[in-house]
Amino acid sequence: MTDAPLIDPFARAISYLRVSVTDRCDFRCTYCMAEHMTFLPKADLLTLEELDRLCSAFVRMGVRKLRVTGGEPLVRRGILTFFEAMSRHLATGALQELTLTTNGSQLARFARPLADLGVTRVNVSLDTLDPDRFAAITRWGRLPQVLDGIAAARAAGLRVKINAVALKGVNEDELFSLTDWCAREGHDLTFIEVMPMGDVEPARLDQYWSLRDLRARLASRFTLTDLLERSGGPARYVRIEETGQKIGFITPLTHNFCESCNRVRLTCTGELYMCLGQEDRADLRAPLRASSEDARLEQAIRAAIARKPKGHDFDYSRSGVSGKVSRHMSHTGG
Repeated sequence: MTDAPLIDPFARAISYLRVSVTDRCDFRCTYCMAEHMTFLPKADLLTLEELDRLCSAFVRMGVRKLRVTGGEPLVRRGILTFFEAMSRHLATGALQELTLTTNGSQLARFARPLADLGVTRVNVSLDTLDPDRFAAITRWGRLPQVLDGIAAARAAGLRVKINAVALKGVNEDELFSLTDWCAREGHDLTFIEVMPMGDVEPARLDQYWSLRDLRARLASRFTLTDLLERSGGPARYVRIEETGQKIGFITPLTHNFCESCNRVRLTCTGELYMCLGQEDRADLRAPLRASSEDARLEQAIRAAIARKPKGHDFDYSRSGVSGKVSRHMSHTGG
């Protein structure tokens, strides 16, 4: 085995792994899932011990940031044992950051234990502050439960970043109220363009709200200053001078952010997607289970990184969507 770093064909060092620990979720957000989802059989999922072994191999090969995703990761039974396993890499310094993306529904229970295990910040998906609209978008969700979870995260000392999907005709009128709320609460805020993944209703084209337009609306009220900083992800940031808060924009449609991509995504079944917007994937479950030694697993990881593409092909036009992928976002990991 070798601990040489992972370098893709375009000389990008792969230092960021997003790992989905489950495809299940206690919400059914309209842009992410069908209302009546068919989830994977539990037998198909990697055990938490297998996820530990896989992620540890990536850390050994140069991954420095690990983000745990789902579905909703906190509904996975025993999930704290996985965070505990990953915290040992924080203790050695091999892993620089262990983070979580969540819908917030379970944060009231988990915020303090996560903080105790070395998690310092969480991303919470929150598209609206209106309870009825929240129920409509998430189908199964309750806004007060999420707000309680965010409060618990802050009380535990976790930094909270709000991720809001920009939805045309749905939350456009909350642009300023959401921005103002984040400023008051001390949360960073990132807007995300809806991505063409999975067959869900309503149609993607109807939901798509360009962040170019959203940013222009923000600039009509605030002074925006572009920031050079990068978080290791695809977001580009500005500072609102009037409030001092940081706003991020993730724009897979209006601006292809692939040139600096340093990340890959591991599903809960052991599939590695080298690009969120491409169908190509590598099966890591087979080499993982074929041997208790990691040589074949590491070979499979390196072979997969050698196939990482330059970028994705998402595109919207007036008449349709191109570059669409068939799997749901909940399968790949948010």
